[in-house]
Amino acid sequence: MDIIVCIKRVPMTQEVDLEIDDSGKDVKREALAYLINDWDNYCIEEAVTLQETLGGTVTAITIGDEEDEEILRRALAMGADKAIRIDPGEQALDGFVISKILANVIKNLDHDLVLTGVQADDDNCGMVGIMLGQELGLSHAAVVTGVKPEGDMATIRVELEGGMDEISKIQLPSLLTIQTGINEPRYVSIMGIRKARKKEMTVIPVADLGLSEDDLTPRTRIEAVFLPPETTGAEMIEGDPSSMAAELIKIIKEKGVTL
Repeated sequence: MDIIVCIKRVPMTQEVDLEIDDSGKDVKREALAYLINDWDNYCIEEAVTLQETLGGTVTAITIGDEEDEEILRRALAMGADKAIRIDPGEQALDGFVISKILANVIKNLDHDLVLTGVQADDDNCGMVGIMLGQELGLSHAAVVTGVKPEGDMATIRVELEGGMDEISKIQLPSLLTIQTGINEPRYVSIMGIRKARKKEMTVIPVADLGLSEDDLTPRTRIEAVFLPPETTGAEMIEGDPSSMAAELIKIIKEKGVTL
């Protein structure tokens, strides 16, 4: 089984005081540490686990500059066979353009499964996976928490709302967006990192893909980025139950809620 995994390098924003840059459309990234997108880590593990059971190859793909090769090396250390970095140069990227670029490369590669994360940690967008499936003309499913290929079909478990799951079959080849918790990503050892240096990595400039101007024109534009406004702490209501109830009703009415 040949599996392609699309991954992304994202900044760590937890427990960091973010600052808006001078453009007002992004955060200052210079002092931020970077790592692989959390959802994509589970993608790699799922691909390598399937390969270990079924054979075939795993190819990791990312769009980015030389610094982004860090996550490709990690994917190779986890067990991926090949890695491809698509160099965007100065190309502006949004979900539409990213899906066009990835599809143009993936369509020329052997693939039974294409895996992406459900969403990206940095912008919280979850559009690329499904748009990519559409571009490639593949059957696709989102928020997948289980995969079991069987011949030209796969049994998949999909997370629904309200704590419910759905089990169904999907025709291969297909694209699946993988949810966190589907597996336990393996530890990347020093030996694995050393071996990864010997594995194949290909760099493809976007300019060499022959995409049209329309394909490379973003469909979304960020107007402004801002931090949430600071608010006061919670108001604690004290007293006996009847007085607290009366005070609560008073506050609700002042907020314009009709009881």
